[in-house]
Amino acid sequence: METDPLSDFLKLADAQLTVSGGFTAGSTWAVRFPKPEYLKFFAVVKGRCWLHVEGDEEPVRMNEGDVVLLSAPQPFTMASDLAAPALDAKALFSGDAHNRTATLNDGGDFAQLGGHVRLDPTSGELVTQLLPPLIHVRAGTKQAARLEWLLEQIVQERADWQPGATLVSNQLAQLLFVQTLRAWLDTTDALPCGWLRAATDRRLGAALGLMHDDPGRQWQLHELAKAAGMSRTSFAVHFKAVSGVPVLTYLTQWRMLLAQRALRTTDDTLSMLAGKLGYGSESAFSSAFKRVIGMSPAHYRNAWKAG
Repeated sequence: METDPLSDFLKLADAQLTVSGGFTAGSTWAVRFPKPEYLKFFAVVKGRCWLHVEGDEEPVRMNEGDVVLLSAPQPFTMASDLAAPALDAKALFSGDAHNRTATLNDGGDFAQLGGHVRLDPTSGELVTQLLPPLIHVRAGTKQAARLEWLLEQIVQERADWQPGATLVSNQLAQLLFVQTLRAWLDTTDALPCGWLRAATDRRLGAALGLMHDDPGRQWQLHELAKAAGMSRTSFAVHFKAVSGVPVLTYLTQWRMLLAQRALRTTDDTLSMLAGKLGYGSESAFSSAFKRVIGMSPAHYRNAWKAG
C-alpha cells in the first residue's frame, strides 16, 4: 500500500473521538455551550439550526446531514432562533449519566449528535494549529456522501444499543473525523506550509514514508530525493516550500515528536531512545532534544510524571 503520512500524524496525535451525546428540540429553542476543552464535532440528524461561535460576526446555518468540526476555543450557541433565551448546556445534560440524550420542549423538530476529539497533548498541537476554527461539511455535496452513511450507522447503533454499541459508535466516529478532514482538504484552496500540507503532497509521500518508517536511519538527501523521483536540488527546494523547514530539520522534528511520546508512555532509557532515533550517544540525543523542545529529556519525563 502507498505510504500515508497523514495517517502517521493522526496516529501520533492519538485522535480519540467519542460520541458523547446529543439532544432533540422542538418549537423555539437555544442552547449555550461553554468553551470546549477538546475539538468538538456536531452532526445534524434532523431539522436545521443556527451555530454561532462567540467572537464570530456571522452565524452558520446547519441543515440536516451537515457535519461540523469545531476547533475554536470559544463558547458557542446552537439555536432555532438566536434571539431566544439560551439554556445553559450544563443544565440540559445534568440528568442521569446513563441517559445519552436530552430533550428540549417536545423534541420533534430537531435532532443532533455531538462528541469530542481528544488529542495527544503534545503532537495534537500539530493538528489544532493548522485547522481552521470551523470545518463545515454540507449535506448534498460530493464530500458528504460517506459522512451521511457513517452518520446513519452511528444513529442506528445508538438507537439499537446492542452489546458493544459504545465501541462500534466510537469507531464509526473516528471514521467520521477522518472523512471530515478529507472533505476539508478536498475543498480548501491553499493550505499553509507545514506538516499537514506536506502530508498531503503526493510528490513528498514516499520520502516522508521512508523517514517515518525508519526515523533512526541516517537518511541522505539523495536517497529521499530518489524516492520522490526528483533531483536533490528540486527536492530540497520543494520540500522546504511545502513543509516550511529543510528536510533534515523535518526529520529531527519527527524524531522529537516520537521521543516525547516515548518519554511519556514507555520506560525506555535515554540510551535506548538515542539508539532508536539515530543518535550515536545519550548525550547527542539529549542535546538535540533540549535544542528542539527547550528542556532535557529527563526533565521532560519528570515534569510529565509530576503532572
